[in-house]
Amino acid sequence: MSLRAYLTAVIDSQSLEELWDGHVSKMAEYGFDRLLYGYTRYRTATSLGDPDDFVFLTNHDQKYTDFLLDGDLLMHAPMVRWALANDGAKSWQMIHEMEREKELSAKARQVLEFNRDMGVTAGYTVSFRSVTSRTKGAIALTGPNGISQDEVDAIWAEHGDDITLMNNIVHLKIITLPFATPTRALTARQREALQWVGDGKNTQDIALLMGLTVPTIEKHLRLAREVLSVETTAQAVFKAAFANQMFVLDVKNEHKLT
Repeated sequence: MSLRAYLTAVIDSQSLEELWDGHVSKMAEYGFDRLLYGYTRYRTATSLGDPDDFVFLTNHDQKYTDFLLDGDLLMHAPMVRWALANDGAKSWQMIHEMEREKELSAKARQVLEFNRDMGVTAGYTVSFRSVTSRTKGAIALTGPNGISQDEVDAIWAEHGDDITLMNNIVHLKIITLPFATPTRALTARQREALQWVGDGKNTQDIALLMGLTVPTIEKHLRLAREVLSVETTAQAVFKAAFANQMFVLDVKNEHKLT
């Protein structure tokens, strides 16, 4: 697939699954057979936020992702720490240099040893520019098991600019698409009730607009708060909007009307 055709497919993607499958295939053309993308809107100085709120996309083995998400190991991975403080692309040669200089913490060495056991030894990380201090996204591109970092660096020297561009565009597309984990998905009624709250309507107004009773509206809003793990309805509106679960467009039906 040409670069133009690929970028057109990215723009036209209507779901994370469709977008991710196409991106995995495209990166494999350059020799990166395993990808790990992460994005958080809730990071602090000491935390990446609740893992249930991450956008986390990967084609790594489940064993690999389970290990990284266990406890605070992800925060100690050398390339994750680099990505949190920087934008752009970085060779994993940095990890080997840190190891030679004995600059790795005990938990960083634990991550490094596990990566070696899983054949995750050579690659590049692309860190995306944040629009707020609470957000951060990055992707780790892993070369095939057995490839050296020098070989990966040679691939990057030839194609790195295009690869960086494609990953940045995919990232920008991802953050416009609705996403939800199994425990963070709103029902259509919950979303509609939150939308009316966002428009400034009270429960009586919403009940009339949705053709339901006030107690039923209050139930939908309570369940929405529980799904999103927040205390107030205002927080639920804010969090749902951040997750692109508010005012979701049905693009397919829109095309049929035009």
